[in-house]
Amino acid sequence: MKIKFIRSYKKLDKNGNPVTVFVYGVTGTPAQLAEYKKIQGDNYRETEEGVALHFSTRFAGNSGNLIITQSGKAVVDMSAFDQAASLASQYGGNLGQELAKAAAASLIGGPVTAPIAVTAPADLNKA
Repeated sequence: MKIKFIRSYKKLDKNGNPVTVFVYGVTGTPAQLAEYKKIQGDNYRETEEGVALHFSTRFAGNSGNLIITQSGKAVVDMSAFDQAASLASQYGGNLGQELAKAAAASLIGGPVTAPIAVTAPADLNKA
């Protein structure tokens, strides 16, 4: 199933702390949507137009995938984010930071800045 970001709102968690809730519209085959509705049970919500909604406290970008786990829960597929975080932490330093920036921009649909040109000092260019 696919998800597309619609809006977000603030609410208080069970401890009274403010949290952001991200609301996504869910699309898929009729069978997938029926399964999603069944899984969500009393928590199932949809728009006035009949678009199924998914709520998450974790932002997953402007679009993404919704998967059904082996335990029968509908969750946002965050594997691309986890892979990007792992790659950035493997290299650390400036390379890790640049990998993280590029991955974040790609994952959330933002602009990716051009790489910085690196030139060798003049004395290295002499033959």
